[in-house]
Amino acid sequence: MPYRYSKYLPGFTLICDLLLLNIALYNPVYVSLNSYSSAGSGPQFILLINIIWIVLAPLSNAYHIPRPLKLKDNLNKFFQTILYHLLITFSCIYFLDIYQVSAEKLFFTYTIFIALVIFQRICLSLFLDYIRKQGYNARNILILGEDNIASRLASYFSTHREYGYDVIDTSLGDDCASLSEEELTQRLMAKNPYEIFICYKNMDEVLLNFFIQFGELNGVKIKVVSDLMLTNAYAKLVNYDNLPVLQVRAGQAMDRRIRLAKRGFDVAFSTTLMLVGSPVFFTIYLTTRLTSKGPVFYRQERVGLNGKPFKIIKFRSMYTDAEKMGPQLSKDNDPRITKWGRVMRKTRLDELPQFWNVLKGDMSIVGPRPEREHFIQQISEKTPHYKDLLKIKPGITSIGQVQYGYAENVEQMCDRMHYDLQYLENITLNSDLNIIFKTVKVMIQGKGK
Repeated sequence: MPYRYSKYLPGFTLICDLLLLNIALYNPVYVSLNSYSSAGSGPQFILLINIIWIVLAPLSNAYHIPRPLKLKDNLNKFFQTILYHLLITFSCIYFLDIYQVSAEKLFFTYTIFIALVIFQRICLSLFLDYIRKQGYNARNILILGEDNIASRLASYFSTHREYGYDVIDTSLGDDCASLSEEELTQRLMAKNPYEIFICYKNMDEVLLNFFIQFGELNGVKIKVVSDLMLTNAYAKLVNYDNLPVLQVRAGQAMDRRIRLAKRGFDVAFSTTLMLVGSPVFFTIYLTTRLTSKGPVFYRQERVGLNGKPFKIIKFRSMYTDAEKMGPQLSKDNDPRITKWGRVMRKTRLDELPQFWNVLKGDMSIVGPRPEREHFIQQISEKTPHYKDLLKIKPGITSIGQVQYGYAENVEQMCDRMHYDLQYLENITLNSDLNIIFKTVKVMIQGKGK
């Protein structure tokens, strides 16, 4: 897609959304339900739905396509628009009593519409990434500043062609301070940049104000680049009047929206699985009872969110005197594990009662596996970053559990911890679903270690 056509992309996306919305409205399931209150209300209601979307979507900034394009951010804007659209539509139907439309119709319409738009956004993202990597739809950018920072940024953009940036110059920064405003303006205009990245450690206030004014007058985006090298994903810019401050960590691994969404998913998923899977639970209960002496369930104190202890519940996979010599980690061919226990551990069926821990709020479905205080002290001595994992709820499954498996000693626990720290840097519902799918695959293949 050539640069001159980029301005049509928001309008094109809006038209596509309207087309998908009407496909959802006229889907066969919707038509077959035939629950309009009268024959005349159908077209008027569909027209209203379209008008609400046409007015609402641009106002919610749903069609702003920034660089770099992040699919997650784009979908978040779409979901926000869907939420507002639903609220307005419900107001028209139920509160204002304008139309009488069945809940089934609305459910099928919005479900199909959301699915179609998600597919369309994924295709759009892949398409833009592809054409930008081929050198199309690129924007000229100018990098000004000290060589070590400017060259680092230029190298980054050269390896990420999907951003659609062409670096046209990095050498002008050395001359900026010595040029007059008129000369500098002419030099910049000759480069015709779309964006200017300013990479100075110490910059004159007058020069910075010049660049800001230049950007406003000529429609050029001005971006100030810090020389800090951060490995922390939780960094955001906070403005105190006219003083920008980079906040590296907010003190919590997840913001409130993610915590609420994650908790809602945990409760819904756990409740559904425990109800639907009750025959499986009962079968495992009987098998455990009949294959070895002792209680069916095993309770053990673990450390959870913010270091708070709780009792984890599992189907017992070991003999009752397994830890008479003190806390021990399991290992391959561990004689303490029962024959049925080996089957459960391979398929992770022994973890199923922990869905009750999830409902109680002690655990989440996905999160770092909870450990005992005895081992946490040993891990923390070797790797102090382990304490970061206590900022979120422990999980029934984790990326460390899937990729690494059970740890047989403290060194292996430290190795597995690195997977969980990576998860901590990028907690989303998508990553949780991905880990759940991988866990199910491990269970089906019986590859639990």
